[in-house]
Amino acid sequence: MISKWNYLPLTSNEQQIAQTLGDRYPKVPALCKLLAQRGVTSAAEAEKFFKPQLSDLHDPFLMRDMEKAVVRLNRALGSKEKIMIYGDYDVDGTTAVSLVYKFLQNYYSGLDYYIPDRYEEGYGISDKSIDYAAENGITLFIALDCGIKAVEKIAYAKSKGIDFIICDHHMPDDQLPDAVAILNPKLEGETYPYKHLSGCGVGYKFMQGFAINNGIDITSDLEPLLDLVAVSIASDIVPITGENRILAYHGLKRLNSNPSMGLRGILKVCGLNNKNITISDIVFKIGPRINASGRMQSGKEAVDLLVAKDMAGALEKSQNIDQYNEDRKELDKRITEEASR
Repeated sequence: MISKWNYLPLTSNEQQIAQTLGDRYPKVPALCKLLAQRGVTSAAEAEKFFKPQLSDLHDPFLMRDMEKAVVRLNRALGSKEKIMIYGDYDVDGTTAVSLVYKFLQNYYSGLDYYIPDRYEEGYGISDKSIDYAAENGITLFIALDCGIKAVEKIAYAKSKGIDFIICDHHMPDDQLPDAVAILNPKLEGETYPYKHLSGCGVGYKFMQGFAINNGIDITSDLEPLLDLVAVSIASDIVPITGENRILAYHGLKRLNSNPSMGLRGILKVCGLNNKNITISDIVFKIGPRINASGRMQSGKEAVDLLVAKDMAGALEKSQNIDQYNEDRKELDKRITEEASR
């Protein structure tokens, strides 16, 4: 296979920006051109590009329904309601569920999490999960990385007295579900400044809003979960720009310095212990193992791993997931060979 590179020269506007940046960085003119092509237009923006700061994240309450979502969650905690945290079976969904569950678990015990079976229930909100919630007295359902198109499912849940908060990043249809709150930067008319958050990223913004509202120290309680956000950003192939660049930068720092027990177990089975973890390592080594759990067995096992609190349990679960990944590769190979005959 021969690749043909299509070189795009700088536009006149980009050339002007590169020259302006050259006044600040005179020794690296090629870098100034690359920055201009990436939409960096000033020295101040270049500093933010190279040194992303968590303080530059947008106010979560700029998202249209954030206040409604936080108010409903506060009411659930105050009334001691049972809460279901639900997500898709892929990396983005399982990291999102793990992040929200781990964070809220610091303050509340009436939590359950649920990942649908890929083959029995399929993608998105399932009737089985709603029935499970109703049978177990769950009255608030937090859907992560899914739910934006589940009009009929959420109507069914509402008939059983279950409220929904949707945290999604997929494109909506014309009709929106009748949820208490919908957090999705891609909603029509949504003015939130950044549109490309991962599902886990939207979950992080929800927890950020909850923390701000309740006076919780984000630095000590929420930022340690950024390793999960970095894994979701890389695995879901969302643009690493804007807020995603900030979240991925600090998530990678966390992954390299003090990852959670679950991710520490995966790093060990991947052979990445004591190595500098990069976005490529997430895409080609960490992400596929988490995905394999949902493809070969149950995505819930991935969450069980990601919320693990002891190293022995995390390592055992990581080894199981590593085996699922080997089984997945063998299955893919066999299918390819059969298709080639």
